[in-house]
Amino acid sequence: MQPLLTVDDLKVHFPIKKGLFSRTVGHVYAVDGVSLTLAGGETLGLVGESGCGKTTTGLAILRLLDPTGGRIIYDGNDITGMSRSRLRPLRRQLQIIFQDPYSSLNPRMTVNEIIADPLRVHGLYNGSEGRQWVEYILEKVGLSPEHGRRYPHEFSGGQRQRVGIARALALRPRVIIGDEPVSALDVSIQAQIINLLIDLQTEFDLSYIIIAHDLAVVEHMCDRVAVMYLGKIVESGLYHQVYNNPLHPYTRALLSAIPVPDPGRPRQRTILQGDVPSPIEPPPGCHFHPRCPRARDGCNRRMPELVEHRPGHRVRCWLYRDTNHG
Repeated sequence: MQPLLTVDDLKVHFPIKKGLFSRTVGHVYAVDGVSLTLAGGETLGLVGESGCGKTTTGLAILRLLDPTGGRIIYDGNDITGMSRSRLRPLRRQLQIIFQDPYSSLNPRMTVNEIIADPLRVHGLYNGSEGRQWVEYILEKVGLSPEHGRRYPHEFSGGQRQRVGIARALALRPRVIIGDEPVSALDVSIQAQIINLLIDLQTEFDLSYIIIAHDLAVVEHMCDRVAVMYLGKIVESGLYHQVYNNPLHPYTRALLSAIPVPDPGRPRQRTILQGDVPSPIEPPPGCHFHPRCPRARDGCNRRMPELVEHRPGHRVRCWLYRDTNHG
């Protein structure tokens, strides 16, 4: 079955310029060879520490950032270098829910205007039918039509995020990228928003890419999980493969940090030493080797490929290669 979205060897490198003539003296390797697929109706979780390139990957997929290399194919169309005029109709089908429900909404616009704005931009708002559609979307995200006449500052954080979800739904997209859509909310509100997103996925036949650093959130929403470290995918697979049998030492460390509700339950924490290296000068070889508790001689010489260890379960680590490090 043809994937709805295919990302092949995606790269986003930001130039570092210095001096009077703004010469390029280096690059920030924010995303450095990411490949992933998304099927219709599927939810893919993209997880990792802050600064690993998750959000940049999402923005590049939506062409809100121009990729340095690689390909982005949506519904059979290569949108990587597509002009703005040709890309415009496809933007209706690719939407985003931003992380911060406070700064992502225009404080000078009412909720009705915020939700109707993408419809007007694409020439789809037509009087009474447009108003009825906005009211319908508001009800679908758990708000009432009366809320549409209010301004963002009159709502709580959870209600504001519902407005952001409604705005993303307004154009009836097929793919929505959620950039940490619940991380700025209280835990009790997080559960409500997660359940809302799951219900909307079924009703509107949506495909999600959920960007998160909280693996507990991803576990409840995602069919597959891809783990990122310093601009690269280090492990991917079905969520139960990754959660029940993590292969990469980095994935194991992330999973060991998830709080356990039973204080008497034995657990083994993996504490990583040091900080995430700079994406300006990534370590040679495997980028994770300076912090890896299982690093061995040769890990610092060559970057391992992302290989299939079991059907559907891929890992980028020399521990799972038959060849030597040489």
